[in-house]
Amino acid sequence: MGRPGARLTDAVPGPPPAVARTRLAVRRGLSSLAGEADPPGRELTVLVAVSGGPDSLALAAATAFEAPRAGVRAGAVVIDHGLQPASDAVARAAADQCRALRLDPVEVVRVEVADGSGDGPEMAARNARHAALEEARVRLGADRVLLGHTRDDQAEQVLLGLLRGSGARSLAGMPEASPTLLRPFLDVTREETESACAAAGLTPWRDPHNHDPRFARVRARAVLAQLSEALGPQLGANLARTARLLRDDDDALTAWADHELAAARPAATGHVPDGDAALEIDGLVRLPRAVRTRALRRWLLEAGADGAALGSRHLAEVDRLVADWRGQGPVDVPALSVRRIGPTLAAHPHGRVEWARPKPRPADAADDVAGADADQE
Repeated sequence: MGRPGARLTDAVPGPPPAVARTRLAVRRGLSSLAGEADPPGRELTVLVAVSGGPDSLALAAATAFEAPRAGVRAGAVVIDHGLQPASDAVARAAADQCRALRLDPVEVVRVEVADGSGDGPEMAARNARHAALEEARVRLGADRVLLGHTRDDQAEQVLLGLLRGSGARSLAGMPEASPTLLRPFLDVTREETESACAAAGLTPWRDPHNHDPRFARVRARAVLAQLSEALGPQLGANLARTARLLRDDDDALTAWADHELAAARPAATGHVPDGDAALEIDGLVRLPRAVRTRALRRWLLEAGADGAALGSRHLAEVDRLVADWRGQGPVDVPALSVRRIGPTLAAHPHGRVEWARPKPRPADAADDVAGADADQE
């Protein structure tokens, strides 16, 4: 209850609400890493990805406060995309603020954003940024990179997924954690990060790209603001909650699919051409489509399909080879051709002029294979 005779007014005031919210979010995120130290007792290290904007600076401040209390070493990596005039000065200013917060080490990394990659400027910048962050994480021996995505970012991500007509994986938004990344702020609002920076005396950079309607995310932000005004201020929070619920569902379905995929891998592939990936389909046919297509997608990626270009229409055609096969021929997916040979799917990389003839099968299956070949030639 405090010292004898102390008055309530003598109590030490707590941090402003926004600062408390950001610190709590980071505390929970760091606590989720407990037990990952290998060997036990090794000091965990995290790096905050910093752009200089309010979200990443608020994350840097909260991490600088919480990490020492959690026994975690914390540094920062400031990414300079070089896409705007004086971007190097912006990066240096952000790095100076991180050093003032006593983060260590603090590095500025300049990245080259590929031009004309076909993915658009947003995706090109994201790819360059993530590659640089992963390189820094490995080089500095860090366990995680902390990203400052907020609840508002998550809501925008879900809205973009809805506009694209995406499935559950995309509508589930950004995951809070992965083996290399951690997003502690997915329940923190952009307004709270702004307030936390003001309370900490930090000076965030205002990226003009955040107001440039050429970018899909900026347009989504404007639409979300209009929808919130028309439908109520809880829209963003509800979209983010929808993402969280969908991720739980998707994780469960994916785990089921992985289990079924392991069971569908053939013990021997004597009837499939050498070098081809093979998958027995008997068990897959009985699965719900949501589980079966997840298993097929994982199998295609393992066989060498281009994950960035692999879409729902490709999966639908491969799924027809399993669940609605009428003798149709090979299906082309990005980087692969997929063919059904009796009760087996076989996949090989593009570039082969024609399918190699399968090796002989046991007599009890030879008729099925011969018929399948005849239908597809």
